Amino acid sequence: MKITSQVLVFNLSIFDITRPNVYNLTRFGRVIIMTKNTNIIGREYEMMQLDDCMSSNVTQLIIVYGRRRVGKTFLINNYFNNKFAFKITGSLNQNKSQQLNNFIEELNGKTNKKYDNPKSWQEAFNYLKEYLQSLSKKQKQVIFIDEMPWLDNHKSGFLASFEWFYNHFASTMNNLVFIVCGSATSWMIDKFNNNSGLYNRHTGRIYLEPFNLYETKQFLKAKGINWNDYDIAQCYMVMGGIPYYLNLLNKRYSYRQNIDNLFFKQHSTLFDEFEHLYSSLFSSSDGYIKVIEAISKKNSGLSRNEIIDISGLPTNGALSKILNDLVYSGFLKANKMYNNKKKETVYQLSDYYSLFYLRFIKNNYGKDEYFWSNTIDNPSQRAWAGYTFELLCKDHIRQIKQKLGIAGVLSSQSSWRSKSDEQLNTDGCQIDLLIDRRDMTINICEMKFSINEFVIDKNYDQILRNKIEAFNKLTDNKKSLQLTMITTFGVKQNKYSNIIQNEVLLEDLFIK
Repeated sequence: MKITSQVLVFNLSIFDITRPNVYNLTRFGRVIIMTKNTNIIGREYEMMQLDDCMSSNVTQLIIVYGRRRVGKTFLINNYFNNKFAFKITGSLNQNKSQQLNNFIEELNGKTNKKYDNPKSWQEAFNYLKEYLQSLSKKQKQVIFIDEMPWLDNHKSGFLASFEWFYNHFASTMNNLVFIVCGSATSWMIDKFNNNSGLYNRHTGRIYLEPFNLYETKQFLKAKGINWNDYDIAQCYMVMGGIPYYLNLLNKRYSYRQNIDNLFFKQHSTLFDEFEHLYSSLFSSSDGYIKVIEAISKKNSGLSRNEIIDISGLPTNGALSKILNDLVYSGFLKANKMYNNKKKETVYQLSDYYSLFYLRFIKNNYGKDEYFWSNTIDNPSQRAWAGYTFELLCKDHIRQIKQKLGIAGVLSSQSSWRSKSDEQLNTDGCQIDLLIDRRDMTINICEMKFSINEFVIDKNYDQILRNKIEAFNKLTDNKKSLQLTMITTFGVKQNKYSNIIQNEVLLEDLFIK
């Protein structure tokens, strides 16, 4: 038996698949058993991707990207138990000389031979090549380059040097595993993933998403926080499933006390996160923030032309890049509009923290340290909760489909909105979520956040009937429609509730 840096390799052809908390993989007549790190909440699929890469007999180049604070570095560090042949982390706003100095200090800490400070990235990678050649070829050697976009500053030559190093040396060494990681998702896609010199070189790509509600609940339990689903959902609607933010919660305080402590108290931890978040991801963040601020003003989202009108940004390629970058990075959703012949895209703010900051923190910080606790059931909070719950539902569409029993049915999600039409005698209306199914059925989803059972009264009953009538007329719909209510605690039974065909509750969104 040989113990490598992260795997136990047994020369067996039959292995036990019943052991708990263990991944078992077979490759090329060997069994590779990788013990699951119990410090990691969720991320099962991502860890299995890493398992596959570690069990391969060829050089691996794995790209890991996702929103800042989503836990990329934590995942890699804990998966490999912080044992790397070499690791370097890029530093924000440091120049080439400083980055090279950091590189050589890390390298000299790994070897008895002390290298001089390199004058270029090509020289630095030559040193790394010499060091890796001195290591055992019989073991997997993992090289972790974290925050790679910050290493590639202006005219540094970093990316070209890495490309040369990987193509001419690393790709020929079957025992090397390269993990490259970055929060600047647009850079990781445009500069690295689509790089012509590295095209098709990467062997794995991991996009790390925020936790869903199920994973968030597990994460909080691990911290000793045992809130009910309603409070967890409200907390999620403030900060999303971002592990860094969730880790700041204190089990001694209620959900509302935690929000006050983290966002509204003087010098609180997250009151100024907004500026740092965007400036660290985008070199010219002003345009990105203008787009985010413009879209935040309208819950249903904005088209490109509407963004131009509100933000004042010019209509050019720069705006296209900003929108693409924000979608890639998880800050915006590019929503399809049902039956839209112009194929117009509506952009909707999808980052919970950014939405919360712009609605409540930007103009309230320092005015009331107990703002969130003191404004319970305030109209602005109710409006925010109603909209954000819709976003929460869209982010858990898999769980909704599972509850509806249509997980195996091919379907697509979209929104729909219309203006009033005198000729067809229809009022203007909006449907925020349509599930268009292959079985000739459409679920029209209404999402309502409330502290008790939701009550359909005479007025709302008429609104629902008008929506269905307008949708049928204006889309020339031939499919069956199922009105679906997604609520926190269900719909109260009364003489109007029979209009609903399907119900999904908040607890259903916590399905794994």
